[in-house]
Amino acid sequence: MPRLSEVIAALDNLWPAERAESWDAVGTVVGDPGQEVTRVLFAVDPVQEIVDEAVKLGADLLVTHHPLYLRGTTTVAASTFKGRVVHTLIKNDIALHVAHTNADTADPGVSDALAGALDLDVVRPLVPDPSDPEGRRGLGRVCELRHPLTVRELAARAAERLPATVQGIRVAGDPDATVRTVAVSGGSGDSLFDHVRAAGVDAFLTADLRHHPVSEARAHSPLALLDAAHWATEWPWCELGAAQLDEISDRNGWDLRVHVSKTVTDPWTAHAASAPTSSAMGAPN
Repeated sequence: MPRLSEVIAALDNLWPAERAESWDAVGTVVGDPGQEVTRVLFAVDPVQEIVDEAVKLGADLLVTHHPLYLRGTTTVAASTFKGRVVHTLIKNDIALHVAHTNADTADPGVSDALAGALDLDVVRPLVPDPSDPEGRRGLGRVCELRHPLTVRELAARAAERLPATVQGIRVAGDPDATVRTVAVSGGSGDSLFDHVRAAGVDAFLTADLRHHPVSEARAHSPLALLDAAHWATEWPWCELGAAQLDEISDRNGWDLRVHVSKTVTDPWTAHAASAPTSSAMGAPN
């Protein structure tokens, strides 16, 4: 059985901490380097529900995409929800390791997993990493469809193939426009509009799109925008990461049991659709 230090070294090789953004908080948050690891759980969020799942599973290591502490803290008291997470992990000998922006830009990374879930062919990074001479790492991906779809059909594919959330997929643009090329970025992507326009794609699928950036983007070009739930766009990376660790385990004879949490940690819990109205009616008084 491998030690935690050996497994972390393998994960650091996949997602080196030095490739994370300067503001990010990645790496091992909790864990004894000498402890043995037999079972690993991948998830998006290091929240109590996921930690409880790791306890029930008997996991020795929890790997999440989102950091537990993105900014500094002065307490890990169990009276705080993050402190309670730390206490639960330590009491149950479960390590926590985070791969965030270093997994976003990896090859393969978060957006490759998103493209794969949507059956898109990756062409290149949307925002290339200048330190990669091969031009494969970077933020987001520019992709091609194997067969053209309408915006409506692409949104339906995303709704079908990404994990279900109450939000579903929001669309800005002509639903009947033809899509041959798509940019994708797992997680919040409305800071990337300049890069998306420069890529000349027909559509952009990401998450957390806000009113003003979308309005301005639509005024610039006929680019179609598809807005999915943040959690849903990043969850496919958990399956990718688990598969990568499985391969490493087989290569090293570790016999790790690697699992992916299917617990929905998207924070939105209900959706009420607006009543259909005609554009002539305008806004209510």
